[in-house]
Amino acid sequence: LLCCFVFQYQVGQLFSVAEASKNETGGGEGIEVLKNEPYEKDGEKGQYTHKIYHLKSKVPGFVKLFAPDGSLTFHEKAWNAYPYCRTMTLTNYMKDDFIIKIETWHKPDLGTQENVHKLDNSTWKSVEVVPIDIADRDQVAPSDYKPDEDPALFKSTKTGRGPLGPIWKTELASKTDCPRMCAYKLVTVKFRWWGLQTKVENFIHKQEKRIFTNFHRQLFCWIDKWVELSMDDIRRMEAETQKELEEVCIHEQLL
Repeated sequence: LLCCFVFQYQVGQLFSVAEASKNETGGGEGIEVLKNEPYEKDGEKGQYTHKIYHLKSKVPGFVKLFAPDGSLTFHEKAWNAYPYCRTMTLTNYMKDDFIIKIETWHKPDLGTQENVHKLDNSTWKSVEVVPIDIADRDQVAPSDYKPDEDPALFKSTKTGRGPLGPIWKTELASKTDCPRMCAYKLVTVKFRWWGLQTKVENFIHKQEKRIFTNFHRQLFCWIDKWVELSMDDIRRMEAETQKELEEVCIHEQLL
């Protein structure tokens, strides 16, 4: 749940993804952007991206013990048909035995819709609903906390939004003229590896919540950097970011 319009969030999300990509690249690891182009298929139209993540230092130690060198490279394929988005993360090493699928609906509400992804009753009963409050510091690990990325402290000079107090969601519900939107994310994880499946799947779900929480805290606190940008500005920024990432990868390969 965020204090912004659905159309604004699209720009903020793409801006924050580009910034995070640059911050995560370096030291022989990071992100490569292979494709970033428009797509249209089966009546769905949007932007397709294909990225490669080199994340050996970011996986738990018990996975490194079993995973050979080169197996901790992940391919992320995303279809952004905003306000609906779908992302698949896979690895060539495990093929169909490892998949992370994230489906997102962005809705102009307060997060009150149930089963927005329209799952069948049997599947919906197995879903764990995990609310995320971007202003709740208790949902942030101490090692992740940054005062300049805390919505409870941040005040936007361009929009006047923030800081978000303890009852900000209740206050937002009473102000019908204020922007609001919720990102409903459905995370499906499959990791078929005898002896590790449950442990790794639980770890991934926990990490996805951590990523969603930290990312959206950043997005809100960076609003003055992106609120006046257009989609054309974002596409130019993405192209520049892709070029920077390619240069980093080439430099580190030469080293």
